[in-house]
Amino acid sequence: MGQIENMKYQPPYTITSKIIYLIAQISENIGRLTVLEEIQDSLKLRKANRIRTIQGSLAIEGNTLSTEQITAILNGKTVIAPPKEVQEVRNAIKAYEAFQQWQPSQESDLLQAHQILMTGLIDEVGQYRHGGVGVMSGDRVVHMAPPANQINRLMVDLLDWLNDSEVHPLIQSSVFHYEFEFIHPFADGNGRMGRLWQTLILSRWNPIFANIPVESLIYQNQKAYYEALQASTDRTDSAPFIEFILQMILDAILSSNDTAQASDHATAQASDHVQRLISAMKLEDYTLAELMQLVGLNHRATFQKNYLNPAIEADLIERTIPDKPKSPKQRYRLKS
Repeated sequence: MGQIENMKYQPPYTITSKIIYLIAQISENIGRLTVLEEIQDSLKLRKANRIRTIQGSLAIEGNTLSTEQITAILNGKTVIAPPKEVQEVRNAIKAYEAFQQWQPSQESDLLQAHQILMTGLIDEVGQYRHGGVGVMSGDRVVHMAPPANQINRLMVDLLDWLNDSEVHPLIQSSVFHYEFEFIHPFADGNGRMGRLWQTLILSRWNPIFANIPVESLIYQNQKAYYEALQASTDRTDSAPFIEFILQMILDAILSSNDTAQASDHATAQASDHVQRLISAMKLEDYTLAELMQLVGLNHRATFQKNYLNPAIEADLIERTIPDKPKSPKQRYRLKS
């Protein structure tokens, strides 16, 4: 029996002092954020973060839709954009809605998530790939993934390890993310699946992770993301990738902390500005210039930041052309 036990798959990684430091920082700051979130009615913040997550994850894969367009799709509005990109967003919204019912170590849940994410985009949805695949950076192959006939075994090993491992969820989720990208089990959608699954593992540890937009930080540091994957492959040790991802998670928590604290201070002030704008408006459509005139402002950026955007976010004012926020024909009206 002892011998079989020893044959269990163990992904290669070392726990560096930087990893230990990052885990301590994340744990401390996640505590603060949890308290702040409990104080606030943060449904709106959660929705905004969910949208940033979807936008970040798909932008890494080349999707060009803005957070405004994603918001419009989420609200069931029509958006003028390439159909494939709209489909990607619809799928991602569905996946994040179904997210809470999945168990990270269940293969059937992993396959179902892939099916939801990739429906209408590729033929091989909800199943492992049948052909070979190279991971490209520009026109260069940076990683030849294992052959298709190895995937079942590799994925069973990885999911078993995930199920049985007692390592800290921050390390566990990062190791899983790296190993998943190395195996590249699907014909397409591996990047977004790896990131979704890390978020799922973390949200089982602390539900607040479902609403921390780590994805948008990875998007801003895309080159470093691929370099960390490559460095881990070169060393046969996922420590470089664990360090990179934990740094992204810490940065995302710190920026969420700032947002949550700022929104505490800003709510009182914003509500004065918004109140002033709303009470000056009648039931008609206004141009941006006309709205600025109502409150006696002539600096557009200040007006948008302090008056108009908070009023739109609070669902008090709406655009007449929501799917084209920058349209020259754009007008604004009180939301009925």
